Amino acid sequence: MIPRLSPDIPLAGLGQALHPSPPDAVDRFEAAFAEVAGTRHAIAFPYGRTALICLLQAMGLKDRQIICPSYTCVVVPHAIEYSGNESVFVDVSEDSFLMDMDLAEQAVNERTKALIATSLFGEPVDLDRLARFEERFPAVAIIQDCAHSFFCSDKGKPVHKHGVAAIYGLNFSKILTSVFGGMVTTDDDDLAEAIRTSRARTVSAAGLKKEISRRLYYVAALCALNPVMFGLTWRLSRLGVLDRFIRYFDEFKIDMPADYLTEMAPFEAMIGIGQLKRYQDIVSHRRMIAGRYHHALSGAKHLTLPPNPEGATFSHYVVRTDDAARYLALAEDAGIELGELIDYFVPDLPAYKDHLSFGAGIGRRYVGRVVNLPVHRGVDVGVANRVATIMQQ
Repeated sequence: MIPRLSPDIPLAGLGQALHPSPPDAVDRFEAAFAEVAGTRHAIAFPYGRTALICLLQAMGLKDRQIICPSYTCVVVPHAIEYSGNESVFVDVSEDSFLMDMDLAEQAVNERTKALIATSLFGEPVDLDRLARFEERFPAVAIIQDCAHSFFCSDKGKPVHKHGVAAIYGLNFSKILTSVFGGMVTTDDDDLAEAIRTSRARTVSAAGLKKEISRRLYYVAALCALNPVMFGLTWRLSRLGVLDRFIRYFDEFKIDMPADYLTEMAPFEAMIGIGQLKRYQDIVSHRRMIAGRYHHALSGAKHLTLPPNPEGATFSHYVVRTDDAARYLALAEDAGIELGELIDYFVPDLPAYKDHLSFGAGIGRRYVGRVVNLPVHRGVDVGVANRVATIMQQ
């Protein structure tokens, strides 16, 4: 069975779990990441959400309002809250997964100090529109959320270079992975120093226990996501047996992983370095598969397709339909797992019911109506054609 997500690591990569990691592995990973990103600094963290917490602290923000999309991964507002600030939600644009910048302007007040611009599912944000926002509100810092969109571009301009900094998540579901992990990139020397100072004060060293646990997780996850084994993994997940490993939030809680303040393990950094070497191949494959879907489904009137801009990097190719459950079932029967990556509207979660939210709830319409088509290395042209045939029904 083909999983909806899989890192670009062949099963032969299991042997990496047996290789010793150099003590300066994290430093090497940061240097390699900065080189690929074309930024002066890259600073590693145990999770992307930890990276955002320390970034906001380094910016000196506390008891301030931070604007973020209402249709986004819930770990983003969680990190805002853990940093001592308040999340303010802005709805998506009509027929888009991206934040409505007109609404974002309405959300600004004297307490607003940052806006998190999320290139969701790899679709780049509109940098020209962001620039107009900055002209009107120069005191509001722009932070790029590139967790789904590593090094994407808008009209030829790198998205992650626009704003004070960019954040990335590096778990197994992302375009690039370091098993777990996160990263901040910036060209601001003073901010980079402040981020490192915040990290030193907040995040403790990774010990042998974390190094071993990450190696074991790596082996288990690679095996579980291999198509030969994934049928069993899928059945166990349906029974709830794997919830403790795959469910990343509780709708009633604002919380963090137990080890969110324990630094990235050297083994994770070495996996990340290997991934960076393959970045161009990884993204080229994703763009090719997304292009196949876009071409095959362009005449399907029962589907709303995502944009297919030249600079997108595609964590998934996401379509909207009123019949999502049927397509998921049809694909399962064909041995392919499709996804529902974000199946909630953050302001509707009990944990955020009292937070400010701007917009009519367009993102709410996406709940239960999105289907994430896989674009990872395990999806070749033949599999993409099978997925397209299913979605044409």
